[in-house]
This record gives sequence, structure tokens and C-alpha cells, in this order.
Amino acid sequence: MSSFRTRLPLGRSAILFLVAALLLLAQYAMAATPASEAMGGSAGQSVPRVELLSRGFSGALRAVVVPPGESLQPYLSVRESSKEARWFSLGSGLQAPATVSNEGLKAPDQPGIWTLDSAQPGLDAALHAVITPVHFDGSKTHLNGYHIGRWPARAAGRTGRYAPPELFIEVTPRNQDFAVSEHFRLRNFLTKDQADVWPKYLVLDLRLVDKLELVIQELRTLGHPAKGLHVMSGFRTPQYNGPGENGRAKFSRHTYGDAADVWLDDDGDGQMDDLDGNGRIDAKDAEVLAQVVERVEQRVPALTGGCGLYRANPAHGPFVHIDVRGTPARWTRR
Repeated sequence: MSSFRTRLPLGRSAILFLVAALLLLAQYAMAATPASEAMGGSAGQSVPRVELLSRGFSGALRAVVVPPGESLQPYLSVRESSKEARWFSLGSGLQAPATVSNEGLKAPDQPGIWTLDSAQPGLDAALHAVITPVHFDGSKTHLNGYHIGRWPARAAGRTGRYAPPELFIEVTPRNQDFAVSEHFRLRNFLTKDQADVWPKYLVLDLRLVDKLELVIQELRTLGHPAKGLHVMSGFRTPQYNGPGENGRAKFSRHTYGDAADVWLDDDGDGQMDDLDGNGRIDAKDAEVLAQVVERVEQRVPALTGGCGLYRANPAHGPFVHIDVRGTPARWTRR
């Protein structure tokens, strides 16, 4: 019995020592745990500072267009720690402080493509970019040396969807490859002229990009690989579009940034793929693509717009015009 009593204090000391050692090990393990794991992420993954509240109906959008200085509250979910972060301008290396007002985080005051990442990502990697456009009131025909022209709707007093656009995305050689969605880059929608003039300016309705992504998804459900869509024509400045000749409408939706002429070209031969499987490239392939557009609009009425079928000519193969004007319109051109 006496032997047991003499060992008891030693047992208590050992227990206390083990408890202290375990506490030290636990503290060390917590300190060594990556921040991403501590906040619910997995090892090797950083917890994003910002998340888009909506990536469109397709889930493929990677940006929002917000005028400089406006609140981002309707568009982004921002972690509290991000309010002391800095904006990075993609493609330019510029930085700007993240300004917070009573309305929440504000878009940068300068035009550009911005992200709040702690390290500047590549043009393909940014998943939550804020595009701050340049204001252009249309009283002049040029913006920083880039020839835009005048909208005929201005003289005609058109309003609503035909009012001249006022917000333009500034595109530079360094940011033109920014992936505005999973399959489309800014350069895909630029006007096809003034090759040596920079910066260029672009009007782009992201609802159009969203609709094109849905068309790709629908093509895949039909068994086509659909790696992407070739954009033959996206935004057209009014000076490039002209007064309404050579198959171009005077009030073309292309001049409003919500239209694109496209075809599926998975084999990379520069023309529409054989979508109907008849062994030829012809108008029937464009009809298949137009039917896909119909299915998308039936699923998502908010993206209703024009769908025009164009047959092949000596300059190009068949293609389909797609827009998001808000009202249905259908036509066929030979």
C-alpha cells in the first residue's frame, strides 16, 4: 500500500506533462494549418476574397460591367477582410485602393479590368473581374484616337434599346485576351477595323455572352463537342457598320453590343461544321444552330432576341445571327 502511495504523485506529474504536451502539439498544428483549411477550404486552395453573385443563366460569366465609382453591392459578395485589399488592373499592372462607402465596396475610379485577388492573376484565371468602362456621350466621333462615328438613332431621337450607348470598355493589347466568360475573350467582339489603333473601344452586353454560352451548352446536350463558337462579327462601331448597306441594318443590334454572327467550328477549318450530318456544309447546318437558339430562348425567356439565318456566299460559309434585343425577331437571308 505504501508503495502505491509513493508512486501516485509521479503518476499525476506524468499526466500533467502529457496534457501540457498535447496542448502544445494542438497549438502547433493549428498554427501550421493553411488559412484556406481553417476557413473551410482545402489544402493548396486560397479562399476567394470576392464571389460574383451571378454568373448568368449559363454559370459561365466571369465579370460584371460597373461604371467607375459605383457600388458593387448588387454584383459581388465581398469578404470582410477584402475591404482593406487593393484592386489589381489586369493586363496593365496598375493598382488602386479598395474604397468602401456606406453602400459597400465601390468600383475603381479608373477604367480597366480589375480584381481584388491578393496576387495578380492571369487573364484566364480571373473569375470575378470588375470591368469599369469609359463614358462617351456621342457628341464627338472619336475617343482617344479611335474612330467610332455617330449612331443614326441619335439624329432620329431613338430611345430605350436604340438610344446611343454611353459606356465603352477600353481594350488594350495587354487586356484583349481577358476571358469575359468560359469560352469568350474581349477580342472576340471587337470591330474588325483600325488594326493599328489602340486602345480600342467596345460595347458588350454580357447577356449576349451568357446566351452564347447557353448555346454551347445546348449543342453539347445534342452530342456536339462544341468547344466554342467562332464570332465572325460582334460589336460594330457605327462608322464601320455604315448607313445600312451590303446586308447591314441601319439600326443594327451589332452597334449596340448585344449581337453576334457565329458558327460552330470544332474542326477548325474556318467554316460551319456539318451539324446535320449530311456530308455537306450548307444552310441546313445553320438551321440546326438556329433551332438550338430557339431552345435556349424557350428555356430562358429573359434572353429573347433576334435569330437570323444566313446562307453561304463567296466570302464565308453559313452562319447565324444571335442577339438579346428583348423581343423575338426571325429572318433568313440568302
